[in-house]
Amino acid sequence: MLPFSVGTLRLLIVDDQQVNIRVLHEIFKQDYEVLMAMSGEQAISICRGQQPDLILLDVVMPGMSGHEVCKVLKADPATRNIPIIFVISHSEPAEEALGFDLGAVDFITKPINPVTVKARVRTHLELKLQQDLLRSIALIDGLTGVANRSKFDDDLALTWRRCLRENTAMSLLILDVDYFKLFNDAYGHPAGDNCLRQVAQAMKKQLRRPSDLVARIGGEEFACILPFTDQEGAINRAEAMLDAVRELGIMHRDSAISDTVTVSIGTATLVPNEALSAEHLLNSADQALYKAKRQGRDQLVSVML
Repeated sequence: MLPFSVGTLRLLIVDDQQVNIRVLHEIFKQDYEVLMAMSGEQAISICRGQQPDLILLDVVMPGMSGHEVCKVLKADPATRNIPIIFVISHSEPAEEALGFDLGAVDFITKPINPVTVKARVRTHLELKLQQDLLRSIALIDGLTGVANRSKFDDDLALTWRRCLRENTAMSLLILDVDYFKLFNDAYGHPAGDNCLRQVAQAMKKQLRRPSDLVARIGGEEFACILPFTDQEGAINRAEAMLDAVRELGIMHRDSAISDTVTVSIGTATLVPNEALSAEHLLNSADQALYKAKRQGRDQLVSVML
């Protein structure tokens, strides 16, 4: 038995022949959510938008071949970890060697044997989910349970490219716990650690979509990536986070602005373009944070680029 509900997994079938798609759909429709594409371009679009868990990809197709589709998917960080099983007409060592070099995990041959293809798909899905779990553990901050700096850097780059491709706005929030060194000095590091955990979870609860990300990026500093979010949306989330931290009511007798722990937030919003980079957005949010701190803390400053 696999450690997941197979009905929750997405399988993408890519073939230019409807009859082949129907055969595979019939085999898998009871176990997985089955997506279908009849061209390489359509397959790439589906992968970027819906993130299937595994792809059954015909090699010989008009327009983009399966090999070309594989190259595109493996070159994109957003899709490179999706396992690809090539569907081929004849099993030849040179063909399989090329496929493995391109990043395929396996091959199945036509005509399709239902027992064989089901077993191979199930095996590679199990391997993928195990790898996903290991990757997720490596990208979690051990203290707070939110994403770590490495995960933040990866997601910021991915979100930038996605919003650039779709010509839509994205926002970034940088949050800093006010007078945190004084809090540690007054209450001790175990209390400081507990404070950071509560702040992180309070931030996380204010997110509205699975694509939004909260990460601890250093010390008492956190960041929040908001894809497809304009300046108004970023301000709304930042205000909700300010209120959520205040409502925690964590005592802070040495704060210069409040009896309880507060935070300062800087937000930056832009529509990515080729002339800029994600680093520009990060620096702008950081500058907005420092302006919020200079203006008295326990507040937000927002910039639209």
